[in-house]
Amino acid sequence: MATVTFKGNPMTLIGSEVKVGDQAPDFTVLANDLSPVTLDTYKGAVKLISVVPSIDTGVCDAQTRRFNEEASKVENVKVLTVSVDLPFAQKRWCASNGLENVVTLSDHRDLSFGEAFGVAIKELRLLARAVFVVDSEDKVTYVEYVSEATNHPNYEAAIEAAKAAK
Repeated sequence: MATVTFKGNPMTLIGSEVKVGDQAPDFTVLANDLSPVTLDTYKGAVKLISVVPSIDTGVCDAQTRRFNEEASKVENVKVLTVSVDLPFAQKRWCASNGLENVVTLSDHRDLSFGEAFGVAIKELRLLARAVFVVDSEDKVTYVEYVSEATNHPNYEAAIEAAKAAK
């Protein structure tokens, strides 16, 4: 299992660690309009899944902006940002920041995504920072569990993996 800290304190991750080559596990999260979203919602597209503890914090804001910028440059890639923020807060944040290329999804209801991808932090009921690339056949082609939740992910590696995925 991935080892993650939050501000230097060890955290317990709930769920199964996802590895390159795995079939992506299914999940149910909520779109900004409260409609359910599953892995099948984006069937046939490459998915760059950016996982953040809370979209309205510095590193999470920067991560979401960076992937939003890159999304418009990569064909057939859906950039999904998943957090436990309420859908209303995600929608308000995207609108006030003018982000149009990233889809924000909320795992607040039952941590379905967090447990399926092994990023639910037991002690905080937040998601650990991570990035996953899932190809058009739902095979995981890139995984990064960021070891310290307040650090940035490797943007370049994730973007290159999304470009290389079919």
